Amino acid sequence: MSVEALLISNIVLWVVVLGLGLMVFGLVRQIGVLHERVAPMGALVTDRGPEVGEMSPRITINDIYGKPVDFGLPQAGGRMRLLLFVSPTCPVCKKLLPIAKSFAAGERLEVVLVGDGEAAEQRRMIEEHALEQITYVNSPQVGLAFQVGKLPYAVLIDEEGVLRAKGLVNSREHLESLVIARETGYGSIQAYLKAKGYIRKDEGSVAESA
Repeated sequence: MSVEALLISNIVLWVVVLGLGLMVFGLVRQIGVLHERVAPMGALVTDRGPEVGEMSPRITINDIYGKPVDFGLPQAGGRMRLLLFVSPTCPVCKKLLPIAKSFAAGERLEVVLVGDGEAAEQRRMIEEHALEQITYVNSPQVGLAFQVGKLPYAVLIDEEGVLRAKGLVNSREHLESLVIARETGYGSIQAYLKAKGYIRKDEGSVAESA
């Protein structure tokens, strides 16, 4: 009886192991599908500002140190420009500042931080996060020109002054997807979802997947 009981217990154990294996396989597959659907190919666009592919609004605003910054004009040296709209009272914005600094260290991209508030608060944030080497503009005019309503928000402008990508950002992946928008062809997460068939082009709603 003991031998039969051991044999039965081994069979039951293998059945359980195989069952768990199938469950894990199914979960991994579903995670892969979910990752594809929410992959940060561009940021979420929620406004009606300048469209991707259009020329950027052309305005000139002094940075926080009084140096003029021209928005929308072709950039010398073939550099793209990443505008990151931030606020000292935005925790997610502060999380992205070290990432913006790492981007600014590259040669192909100029990072411009854009704030809108008390100059003293902006300067404290600059000192706290050691942002002295990054262009920092404190003016509501830039946000109005791009119709920014929520933060943190980013806009990518190429070397010719063309808006290549824009949207709400809350992670390194979102920022990176904006920077490589020209290579991927997706200027926003909506563009990515439309290309994958999750949003119907005629209705702009999320389509049911097969």
